[in-house]
Amino acid sequence: MARPRTYLTGAAALVATAVLATGCGTGSDGQSDRDGSAEQGEKQGQVDKPLRSRLIGDGSTSFTGIQPNQPRPKKLVPGEKPPQFVVFSWDGAGEDSKKLFSHFRKLGKKYDAQMTYFLSGIYLLPEGEASRYSPPGRKPGASDIGYLKDENVRATLEQVRGAWQDGSEIGTHFNGHFCGPNGVDSWSVEDWKSEIQQAKWFVKNWKSTTGWKGAEALPFDYEQELVGGRTPCLEGRDNVVKAGKELGFRYDSSGNGSQVWPGKKGGMWDIPLQMVPMPGRAFETLSMDYNFMVNQSGPGSGEPAKHPQWEKQMRDGLLQGFDRAHQGNRAPLIIGNHFNGWNNGIYMKAVEDVIKTVCVKDDVRCVSFRQLVDWLDLQDKEVLDKLRGLGVGERPKGDWQRFLAAGPPAK
Repeated sequence: MARPRTYLTGAAALVATAVLATGCGTGSDGQSDRDGSAEQGEKQGQVDKPLRSRLIGDGSTSFTGIQPNQPRPKKLVPGEKPPQFVVFSWDGAGEDSKKLFSHFRKLGKKYDAQMTYFLSGIYLLPEGEASRYSPPGRKPGASDIGYLKDENVRATLEQVRGAWQDGSEIGTHFNGHFCGPNGVDSWSVEDWKSEIQQAKWFVKNWKSTTGWKGAEALPFDYEQELVGGRTPCLEGRDNVVKAGKELGFRYDSSGNGSQVWPGKKGGMWDIPLQMVPMPGRAFETLSMDYNFMVNQSGPGSGEPAKHPQWEKQMRDGLLQGFDRAHQGNRAPLIIGNHFNGWNNGIYMKAVEDVIKTVCVKDDVRCVSFRQLVDWLDLQDKEVLDKLRGLGVGERPKGDWQRFLAAGPPAK
């Protein structure tokens, strides 16, 4: 059964909204001004009158106050064991005929999991308006992923709107998904700035590109909401970090890493995908559905008779990675996914099982990247330095209380 959580709602949300409206919601170092605990408690009292929203630009987005359903981050007291964070994230995040975006939103609400949806900007751009996209080094409208049909653009808008209201994060997977030679890995900082600004523009101006003037606005200001992303094929990280930092990003999740506590690179939190066990194999693989698939069937469908085995292999690999962190260094577990039907949907079933298994545990917090960096920004540098000193699966010597007591890291 999912735990109750402390959320900013009602009167507390009204106060926080006033803070945001004056531009004081986030400090210059990106640290959240919100106070309180991510531990469990009662919801705040309700106010009688709803806040009036303010439309932005052409009315595609709006300011509606502080995001609802946010756990309040808490600074660890000396000697306190950190929560076990788990981040489920989704590359592309469009709602097509498989309706997986809406499916995992329902799971998130049921099992107390907020997530990060890395929206591809062109998923809000009608195919008839494709020439509005000018990818670096390519003809207008070029893209290595398809544009969505109008009904799927509408469905994606509905899911993006609902995901934010659920408390989840809307990040970016950028636009045209160009991988390999002459792809995003070859882009300059200025190229990445253009790609980011276009991704924002497609979200902020979908009413102009679709003509759906009477449709409901998205309930957030994307200039403020967008604080991080993941690049196509995990390529081009060095320059996207430089560009993103200039444009207000707080984190990047485009790297390859291991199950250790994250640090900052280039002035941003570096929170990569992680190597996790590949049960029954003599190697580990990245914590992403695509990587499990490539190591099982290659980049295409495999023998149906092996589907149950492969589904279990991914589920068990992620759970072994979870247990290694949970019983060891408590490093956040980062899991990446796509809304896909690969090998008859076995990877979606595996991820669903992991959500149901881990997110209901009392000391586990299934959060978005934004919520994770809010928490990280509150912590004392000395505490984070100690946590980063623990290797994969390494437990502190002695106990957590002595390990995280006041004082510099042990040498």
